[in-house]
Amino acid sequence: MAKVGGSRGSQGRPSRPGRNASGKRAAKGGASRAGAKKPTTPDRPEGPAPIEGPFVLGVIPGATPGKWVDTWHERLPEVEIELRPIAVADQRAALLGGELDAALVRLPIDQAGLHVIALYDEVPVVVAAADSHLMAVDELDLADLVGEVIVVPQDDVLGVDVPGGVEASFSAPRDSEEAIAIVASGVGTVVVPMSIARLHRRKDADYRPLRDGPVSTVGLAWPAGGTSPAVEAFVGIVRGRTANSSR
Repeated sequence: MAKVGGSRGSQGRPSRPGRNASGKRAAKGGASRAGAKKPTTPDRPEGPAPIEGPFVLGVIPGATPGKWVDTWHERLPEVEIELRPIAVADQRAALLGGELDAALVRLPIDQAGLHVIALYDEVPVVVAAADSHLMAVDELDLADLVGEVIVVPQDDVLGVDVPGGVEASFSAPRDSEEAIAIVASGVGTVVVPMSIARLHRRKDADYRPLRDGPVSTVGLAWPAGGTSPAVEAFVGIVRGRTANSSR
């Protein structure tokens, strides 16, 4: 019977302190049995994924991303941001076609395959010749447009219905810029979001807010199926998160 505190190896000899059964010295800090696994260190938590550029942002006409771009440059000066103009008619295709990381778009948009958040609403305005009688007041209602020729461009985003308005006798202008040039000559009026009127502002045309007209919502959209660190960073900027906020 073995003595208390003693042990015998495979050869029947007592084990010596610091040696294994074969008589070899055991590794310091290790188990006395051969083949014992070394203790493992716990995994360290990983930091945020690096942000790689360029970050390509599509921008529809009239959108003003300036303040967000400035914040991007302040927080991520080493990451390039590229602004790419896109037409409203092409905004969805550009996002799904892999041309863009994200885009400022006009809503509504078919959201299948996209993440979309609304950012702000734009006031509709009536644009007419600078000397038009409509420009004599500070604001207009739809009722003020009864009997007026309503020019609707091909890139119209409001779809406003003007009861009592007169349909233009000529083909629809190809875009809002052309429509504003037409009404500046004294032919009719056009209703557009305020940013579009400002974008194509002319000395011979002016605009007034349309109080009961439909607003136009600008949103941020990006492809679904995995949001990149760059998109997460831009979403945080437009939502007003601070630089120290977690993504």
